Amino acid sequence: MSIKNRMSGNEALGEAIRQINPDVMPAFPITPSTEIPQFVSNMIANGQVDTEFIPVESEHSAMSAAMGSEAAGARTITATSSCGLALMWEVLYVAASSRLPIVMCCVNRGLTGPLNINAEHSDSMGARDSGWLQIYAENNQEAYDNMLMAHRIAEHPDVRLPLMICQDGFITSHAVENILLEEDGPIREFVGKYEPEHYLLNEKETMAMGPYANSPYCMEAKRAQVQGMMNAKQVILDVAKEYAKISGREYGLFEEYKMNDAKYVLVAIGSACGTIKDAVDELRKEGIKAGMIKVRVFRPFPADELAKALSKASVVAVMDRAESYSGQGGPLGAETMAAMYRNKCTAEAINVVYGLSGRDVTVKDIKKLYLQLISIEANGAKGREYQYLGLRG
Repeated sequence: MSIKNRMSGNEALGEAIRQINPDVMPAFPITPSTEIPQFVSNMIANGQVDTEFIPVESEHSAMSAAMGSEAAGARTITATSSCGLALMWEVLYVAASSRLPIVMCCVNRGLTGPLNINAEHSDSMGARDSGWLQIYAENNQEAYDNMLMAHRIAEHPDVRLPLMICQDGFITSHAVENILLEEDGPIREFVGKYEPEHYLLNEKETMAMGPYANSPYCMEAKRAQVQGMMNAKQVILDVAKEYAKISGREYGLFEEYKMNDAKYVLVAIGSACGTIKDAVDELRKEGIKAGMIKVRVFRPFPADELAKALSKASVVAVMDRAESYSGQGGPLGAETMAAMYRNKCTAEAINVVYGLSGRDVTVKDIKKLYLQLISIEANGAKGREYQYLGLRG
């Protein structure tokens, strides 16, 4: 039976970690993820978990330690944000290529510069090609639920890849919302005990970790890694179905909101999706066929599934809370439009960059964007294919 509570997003992740009771957590503090290792440290001190916490000298060291503990056979979690994730960059690729199912709480914050501490997806989106799975939360409930499913996905024998559980800094990480928690017993049974097939502290292990692979071998290793990413789609769906039996909350690769007859559609990731839903509800009352798709799983990217969901739309705006400096928009826009093109989706599509460095996005802003989509249907995009929402001057 679910238990009603009120928690911030970071508290929700801390509660999920308590229920998982991982073996090891190496971490270094950085705003706005600092509270997560703080919560876990307090739980250890209070005897609520028996996790081994490793205070390290940097985020690079945190990911290096996570690699070591995971390779040794220990279920491992860490947490970071922004420049902390950037400092891990070298080791992110090594962890993924070594097929180590580390789970990271990534509290999204803009990368410097200019220096800011607010919500943006530039940190995790910058790491989108590192080989990590990425799952994003709209709200605190989803952050909690995603964390509880993370190890079942990452550790699956058909996947064996590290996974980032992402939520928007301050907007969800520090904001308190009503939340439903699950009881410890069913969750611990659901998460299960970590029993890796290969690990370095196994006295019979003959495998090495972090091998040198030159041209005769490296392409095959990378293709095997890609297969794990491809397999993750079905594993994510299967784990979500099993979790729904416990919680009653269902999750897919993305969420469709009022899409049955939608002509004007926004595609987005994270906390802004709640604002978009409110705008959709108001526009529907006005007779406008607005809809939204919230992308939950960015890696693996659900290209074919997303294109199918957009196949009946007239005009689509893909929303990016990160700038890729391609002169064309952001990463979600690029991948969504590529998926639409490959699947011969005929909807007109534009890319909208929004909310950088925590810039507010209001229902009024979103409604204006939907009205712009109606104008595009009638008159064409005419140079508006790549734009910023709420830009001053």
